[in-house]
Amino acid sequence: MFRVSAFALLLGLAMPATALPDLTTVGEGSYRYLFWQLYDARLATADGRFVDYQQSTPLLLELTYKRKISRDQFIKATVDEWKKLGQSSPEQQQQWAEQLKNLWRDVNKGDSLGAVLLADNSVEFYLNGQSTGVLADPDFGPAFFNIWLHQNTSAPELRAQLIASE
Repeated sequence: MFRVSAFALLLGLAMPATALPDLTTVGEGSYRYLFWQLYDARLATADGRFVDYQQSTPLLLELTYKRKISRDQFIKATVDEWKKLGQSSPEQQQQWAEQLKNLWRDVNKGDSLGAVLLADNSVEFYLNGQSTGVLADPDFGPAFFNIWLHQNTSAPELRAQLIASE
């Protein structure tokens, strides 16, 4: 048993995790809820411009947390935002929430969660620059990024900062 465990550990160390891509910042800002600053956000693309999802991939959204937030709190907030936007079905939201449980972790102050939208609308997630996995549903990518980038987002000031408008 020890040999298998040691071999698995060595194999895991020998296979580097995918690193967060180096992209050019489009815009950045902070998100506050009431009195608390929850995170700093940064949007980045290959050329530093955001046009739309199809023309701006890979598209990185990176959130650097200012306080501890559990995975379950983050998933609940994400589902709440999808409900507000009304662009996905309750069934899709539940399915995505279940998949996110395997991809996201609790975050502490200073941790960064990155999401990279790829050309096929799949999203690769990163915690502190290391890949945690991919959610491959092509409907998920736009729905996830719409939380911050849709014109009806609940954080319009942050959206304007991220897409470098106004």
